[in-house]
Amino acid sequence: MKRQVTERFRKSFRSAPPAVRKAFNKQAKLLLENLNHPSLHAKKYDELGDLWQARVNRDWRFYFLIAGDTYLITDIIPHPK
Repeated sequence: MKRQVTERFRKSFRSAPPAVRKAFNKQAKLLLENLNHPSLHAKKYDELGDLWQARVNRDWRFYFLIAGDTYLITDIIPHPK
């Protein structure tokens, strides 16, 4: 699998705290290796839009689409608890 990011993700990523950016990079690597890795807690977030959600850490989530052999990462935000 490959990874691409949207401009929206880039903006959100730049404004995220350094610890969150570091944690995301670790989680993104795990995503490329195994969508079902336990620490990702990846799940379908929106069935209709085919949007997935995965965990960055306890307080942050990232969202992505799966298009062929590519994960298109669309956003990273604080977890809307």
